[in-house]
Amino acid sequence: MDILSIMRASPVMPVIVVEKIEHAVPLAQALVAGGIRVLEVTLRSAIALDAIRAMRAAVPDAIVGAGTVTNPEELQAAVAAGAQFMVSPGLTDALAAAAQATAIPLLPGVMTPSDLMRARDAGFTRLKLFPAQQAGGVGMLKALGGPFADIVFCPTGGISVTTAPEFLSLPNVACVGGSWLTPKALLENGDWAAITKLAQEAAALRR
Repeated sequence: MDILSIMRASPVMPVIVVEKIEHAVPLAQALVAGGIRVLEVTLRSAIALDAIRAMRAAVPDAIVGAGTVTNPEELQAAVAAGAQFMVSPGLTDALAAAAQATAIPLLPGVMTPSDLMRARDAGFTRLKLFPAQQAGGVGMLKALGGPFADIVFCPTGGISVTTAPEFLSLPNVACVGGSWLTPKALLENGDWAAITKLAQEAAALRR
């Protein structure tokens, strides 16, 4: 799948931190049961790559990607683990070159117009605005839509179920990223039904 198809598969891309491997599969199952198929597993824990492998093996309906990919080594490890896409908080020349050498799509992060122009020069027109609220939120995305009409965004950072609809109403936004679907307390308690309910609410949001 190309990155735009992945972005459009769910209105919300959950930003997931898995700290216990036994949480990986039931978490993925709970999100998919609620209608959220695109899962960004961030490389912020020691078992993140194992979690990606487990989700890919046990939950075929999920589209499992690696988040917080910041260098070529992490990118290559994510590809080896079976990630179907990758998300980065930013973009460097080395990361861009590594991404272009693989068939797995990368969604790179930008925060400023200059970041955006450098990413576009490197061949990327589907971008993550990060951190979205700190970068100017909805107003920033509206402003960028004029000079950069070819760019499609996944704003991430500080977005909630309450604020997501305003972002999703913008023509240059394909989806939003959010961590509210997988709160740590629910994972620790194994409350997969509650996570499915959060996923259902997120899946019901309209672009």
